[in-house]
This record gives sequence, structure tokens and C-alpha cells, in this order.
Amino acid sequence: MNLLQRIQSVEHWGDAHHSKWLDILRIALGVFLCYKGVDFLYHMSEFMNLMTANVPFSDLMLLILGHYIVFAHIIGGFLMVLGVLTRFACLIQIPILLGAIIFINSSGELIRPYSELFISILVLLLLIFFLIIGNGPWSVTLNEDQETRR
Repeated sequence: MNLLQRIQSVEHWGDAHHSKWLDILRIALGVFLCYKGVDFLYHMSEFMNLMTANVPFSDLMLLILGHYIVFAHIIGGFLMVLGVLTRFACLIQIPILLGAIIFINSSGELIRPYSELFISILVLLLLIFFLIIGNGPWSVTLNEDQETRR
């Protein structure tokens, strides 16, 4: 079984085992990511200061990275809300969450209430989950089953 057939079987499994409450969770995650993208845009200078102290990147590289994070969160969150290209939206955001867990939130306490590390891990797990199961029945695109019924 080659890689393409395995990917198609994972997509088929995700489409067959998708409840409507998972779509509500996907939409909520998309709204949250859009909010975090806008919030990140307002606090870009704090990110630049924090990353300058932790990572030896140039200022231009940090600026490009910051704009990538804003773009991925806002556009990816919007795509997840609509249910369009959900797997792609998850795929472009997973490296951001991994970086947040490794570089930014690793020094924070996990025990305190509303810990950023806990939220980052939860969002990363949800992104991996939606990367596997896909968009679901409440999406802008039509599934193959809906197209064959028409």
C-alpha cells in the first residue's frame, strides 16, 4: 500500500466517523485561532522582545516569522470556521504551536490556572485531531456522499 492510498484511507475514515458536535468544536477552534492571530498582531513587539532573548534569529527573520504566525492564525482559523481546506489550515498551524510549546511556553508553570502552555498543548492536539478527521458535514464544501445524492 503506497502513501497516497494510506492518505486516502485516513481521509475516508475521517469522513465516515465525523459527528456534528465535532464541527462545533472545529468552528470554535477556528474562532479561537482567529482571535489569537489578531491578539498576536496587537502584541507583536512583545513577541519580538521575547524571541530576541530566546532565539538567535535576525530581526528580519523574526519579523517574517511574526507575520507568518499572524497570517496562519487568521486565515487558517477562518478556513477552519468555514470547513474549507481544514487539513491544510491545520498543517500550516502545527509548526507554530510546536514552536510556542518549545520556545515560548516551556518556562511557564503548567499548574497555574489558564496556563498558556496548557492551552497551546490543547490546541496542538485539536489541530492534529482535525488534521486526521477533516472538515465534516457542516462545511462549505460538499462531501462526496452529498454530491452523489443530487
